[in-house]
Amino acid sequence: MSAATTRSRTPDRLCAEAVDLARAAAEEAAAPGVVGEHAGLVSEGDRVVTHYFECKELGYRGWRWAATVARASRAKTVTLDEVVLLPGPDAVLAPEWVPWSDRLRPGDMGPGDLLPTDAEDLRLEPGYTGEDDPRLQPGYFDSDEPTPNSPLSEEMAELVEAEDAEVTPAPPAALPAAPRRGTIAAVAEELGLRRARVLSRYGLHTAADRWEDGFGPKTPMAQAAPASCVSCGFLTRIGGSLGQAFGVCANEFSPADGRVVSLAYGCGGHSEAAVMPTPPRPAPPVIDETRVDPFPLRPAPDSGSVPDTTDEDTAELGHS
Repeated sequence: MSAATTRSRTPDRLCAEAVDLARAAAEEAAAPGVVGEHAGLVSEGDRVVTHYFECKELGYRGWRWAATVARASRAKTVTLDEVVLLPGPDAVLAPEWVPWSDRLRPGDMGPGDLLPTDAEDLRLEPGYTGEDDPRLQPGYFDSDEPTPNSPLSEEMAELVEAEDAEVTPAPPAALPAAPRRGTIAAVAEELGLRRARVLSRYGLHTAADRWEDGFGPKTPMAQAAPASCVSCGFLTRIGGSLGQAFGVCANEFSPADGRVVSLAYGCGGHSEAAVMPTPPRPAPPVIDETRVDPFPLRPAPDSGSVPDTTDEDTAELGHS
């Protein structure tokens, strides 16, 4: 250990004795009566000492007033450097700051709240617009080349060739029973349509009414939303006729996460909430009906509207 290190850890004698100077500086910076007893000192370096005083301020349990004093080399006068309020070893401190994006939990969003999504949000990706596909540009299909969805396209031709087919010894009309693969029931079962019963029109309407009441455009959340679900990237479409008016929300921070929502529903967790314009604020009212204007029961004596008389003068006329 060097001599300079040893000297810096040993408090300077004159600075250590300047307790009154440090206390006067702390009392000047603090409110009256909040600077307590001397709580020790620490050597900050050569001829630099910090004096600690107890803090009696309400709500600052364990905090200390720190007054740092110093003196120049070969000088006998101690001067003040700074006075600050610092937490002690047992001080009550606020918890470590956590960004709002890490504090947010599902269910925290309420009507009128906005949840901007980051441009690099891993839950979202750019939608397909077809701008970079030359086959979707005007005039491309004027040639003889088949369209991508045409049954004569190369992709469909290769699929037909690769499709496995059953080989029968005779035409289907001559067989004792039609092959099961060619029946309508087999095709319906393969497509997932072979069910004993399906929803009736009444069942569809009642389901739509329930979903509309829970997550529809008339709910308080939708009324305060910046946009509807039909333009949100977190909306997952559903099939069937109900898919024309409903979808499933896939935003974990939305109150409708995992629920069937109306396309006209909305919340602050819209995928484009970060770029949504701020809704305009209504103009202040011309007549403020929320404030009470005081009206004096009697006019001021110096207004000149009534003569300046006393109660004794008016008592004879029956007025008070």
